This record gives sequence, C-alpha cells and structure tokens, in this order.
Amino acid sequence: MLAGSAGPLLDAHDTLLLDLDGVVYVGPDAVPHAPAALAAAREAGVRLAYITNNAARTPDVVAAHLRELGAPADDDDVVTSAQAAARHLAATLAPGSPVLLVGGRGLRVALTEVGLRPVDSLAQEPAAVVQGFSPDIGWKLLAEATHAVRSGLPWTASNLDRTVPTPGGPAPGNGLLVELVAAAAGRRPGTVCGKPERALFDEAVRRTGARSALVVGDRLDTDLQGARTAGLPGLLVLTGVTGVAELVAAAPHERPTAVAHDLRGLRAEHPGPEVGGDASAVTARCRDARVEVADGVLRVVSAAPGPDGLDVLRAGAEACWWTADTGAPLDPDAAAAVLREHVAVGAGS
Repeated sequence: MLAGSAGPLLDAHDTLLLDLDGVVYVGPDAVPHAPAALAAAREAGVRLAYITNNAARTPDVVAAHLRELGAPADDDDVVTSAQAAARHLAATLAPGSPVLLVGGRGLRVALTEVGLRPVDSLAQEPAAVVQGFSPDIGWKLLAEATHAVRSGLPWTASNLDRTVPTPGGPAPGNGLLVELVAAAAGRRPGTVCGKPERALFDEAVRRTGARSALVVGDRLDTDLQGARTAGLPGLLVLTGVTGVAELVAAAPHERPTAVAHDLRGLRAEHPGPEVGGDASAVTARCRDARVEVADGVLRVVSAAPGPDGLDVLRAGAEACWWTADTGAPLDPDAAAAVLREHVAVGAGS
C-alpha cells in the first residue's frame, strides 16, 4: 500500500490538497515547520489548495488565518465543503433557484456565488435543502429542515463530521445535526460533499487544474479515505490525530501511500517497502529496516531507521496490513508498542 518515490515526493506532484487542522495548524498555532515547507513548495511551482470540511467559515477568513500563521494562501486557494455543496446544487438546479439554507455565512455566500438563492423557510418554496454547520442553528431551523426533507425535497449535506474542535474540546458537529433531521424526517441526505466523499476533492482538482495532485492529511477516516475514494495518492503526516496505533490498524480503504513526520517530508524520498510471506509469517523490508510478523506477534529484525527515522514504521505498517488482510491473527496494539520504540527523527528531518 505504501508506494515508493524515486526522488523527493514533491517532485512528482503539481498540486497539494492540504487538510488544515493537524496538518498546517493545531488550534490557533502553526504546526512546526509547516509554513516554511508550504512556502518552499509554492516557490518550487507547486499549487496549494487548502481543503476543509468547515462550512461555517468563508474562504477569505480561512486564508487570512493561514497568512497570519505565515503560510502562503490566497483567498481562492481555500476550498470548503460549502463550496462543493453549492457547486453540486448549481449543477442540478435551475439558476436562481431557492434553496433552504440550514447553516451559516460560509454556506450562504457559497450558494450566492453560484447563482442560487438562500431562503430560510419552506413557505418560500425551496427547490432543495442544504445543511452545513453553524453554531447559531436552533430548533426552529432544524424543524423547518425536517418538514422540508419529509416533503421529499432533495437534501444535500456539506459534511458528516460528528464533532468540531473547540478550545474546550470536541463539540457537536454537522454530522450530529444531520442525524437529528434524518431521525425526525425518516431518511438520510441524498448527497454528502465533504471528506471522505470525493466531491470536495473533485472541486479542488477542478479549480486548480491539477494533473498529479497529492492529498496531505492527518486523519485516516476523512483525509486518507477521501484520497482513496477520489483515486488520489495520500501523504499521512504524524502531526495530528493519527499515530502509530491507528496507522498499523488502518483498513484498506483508508491507508496512505506515504507517511512523514510533518510537511518537511514533502522534500524527502519515500521508499516503498517490500513484503511477502503467507498466513503463518510475513516479512517486510524498507531499505535496511526489516520487520517480521509470526503467530500474531511483530518483531523488529533490523532497526535501521533510515534518513527520516521512519523506515521501521513503514516496514511494520506494511507487515501488519498484509497480516490483517490475510486474516491471520495480529495484536495491533502490541505491534504499535514495538514500532513506537523505533520511530526516530533522523538527520534529514
């Protein structure tokens, strides 16, 4: 599953489709080395697209925050799930059609920009319903959405993230509000546009004109699953929610094609591990690192870290995936504990 690159990963791609939280910033602060790595990528002629499931903020607000952190970002470099949802609706509805808006300013602006008319009640005879996160959504609007959905109107959700990050910790997100409407209306949205669905990636590729895009993310279930859904390679950076335990336990549909400590890995070579064996024993090798899995137990045979300190992890992840896919026994938590001891920051990081 991990694909090799003969040279720096960045040299093989003309566009980066970048997740934000956990990749470029964590809360109000930039991820270490991220702004400099992105500036270097842009200077090398690579297009940057920041893709986010956040439908509440408009692209100019997101871009301004990125610039404050030192990351290169123009307003049109930001692609939101609100824009993807609006683009989908514009392709299916007549120009100027009223759309019941269950969301905030980000979604309202996106609808207006594609020539649709946001409305706030079923009495205004909307042609469709669109739902995206806003902290200001109340019972009255959710009830209006339920009535509209029960009437049979097409229903699009910007995304299904169950939580949103806040300074106090995770809080209810659009996915939970969508579930409320779905439970009351008796049906699910007909279309979801945010990650891990491909509409957001397709919108970013369309807008950038990318021919060889690379998805960069920190979450397996949104960023990397979305990359595979869209048929794109994906780089996992270990600066966000995914760690060693989650990586070795990843299902086939959410595995990355490359892994790096952080965005400096864009300038590194990413070797492809070699793996083989059968249900009883599996061996994986990445450069001089070698890992074996037998009887459900992972063992590091050669702990050569490689230039970026991740070769043992690459071999170990590949061995664990191979073992899991054959149905052989495996203790992923124990395997992760062994591999963590060999994840080191090398001289090239």
